[in-house]
Amino acid sequence: MPEEPAVHSHPEILGGTPVFVGTRVPVQALLDYLEEGDGIDSFVDAFPTVKREQTVSFLQQATRALLYRSGEPG
Repeated sequence: MPEEPAVHSHPEILGGTPVFVGTRVPVQALLDYLEEGDGIDSFVDAFPTVKREQTVSFLQQATRALLYRSGEPG
């Protein structure tokens, strides 16, 4: 069974910026948190409309996509 996407973009939601499904929270916000050294729990505390499972799913999907593109097993 295919995994539900954690993220989507639509031209009418923040001009097509990728956001977590069911929210208007940009994926870039999570990446900014992680870059600053904050964890997923800090992110979901700051953005309660995003579920922790969505953030984990997004990171897993992104990892698989990058590994697929690079030809690495994943």
